[in-house]
Amino acid sequence: MASAPLSQNALHVVIDMQRLFAEETAWHTPAIAGILPNVVALSQARPAKTLFARFVVPRNAAEAKGRWKYYYRRWSSVTLDELDVGMLDLVAPLAAIAGPGSIVDKETYSIFGSPAFAERLQGSDIDTLIFSGVETDVCVYASVLDAVDAGYRVILAKDALASGDMKAHAMVIDILAARLTDQIEILSTETILNLW
Repeated sequence: MASAPLSQNALHVVIDMQRLFAEETAWHTPAIAGILPNVVALSQARPAKTLFARFVVPRNAAEAKGRWKYYYRRWSSVTLDELDVGMLDLVAPLAAIAGPGSIVDKETYSIFGSPAFAERLQGSDIDTLIFSGVETDVCVYASVLDAVDAGYRVILAKDALASGDMKAHAMVIDILAARLTDQIEILSTETILNLW
């Protein structure tokens, strides 16, 4: 079945394309290098319709909420007591594209946990969310499921997504998301650009 053209109310959501994941940290995701050209292409196609999510970390585990305290005890090397705050920045090619108000910070896996994202959607005509970024099986998938629950048309840019665990990435693309064909479309960057 051919995909319908994208409306002018589509929003490209770039998840966590940050130095924190692109460089040598405990959360290094080497596959970012391979998807970056496609994420850039999507972002450049409609910069005003692109939003960049940044995963922000607490100063230390004690400042985290609830069970996140345990999480950041395990990953203390990526808390701000140990990490240069500049590592939270977008990777250079995307930082150059990001305009004022196009970056949203989140403390949760899903971008829907960000009050700034909720405010951006509230009262808008956005009907479609196109996802790119990392990690497919964590922050991207959490965001995708929330988008499905909220009733958006959801598109995964399959060649603009990656994970530190590419087997888990493939599991999401090939099995989990593929189970929801009425709600999630899995398309190439080229197809998305043609539909847009």
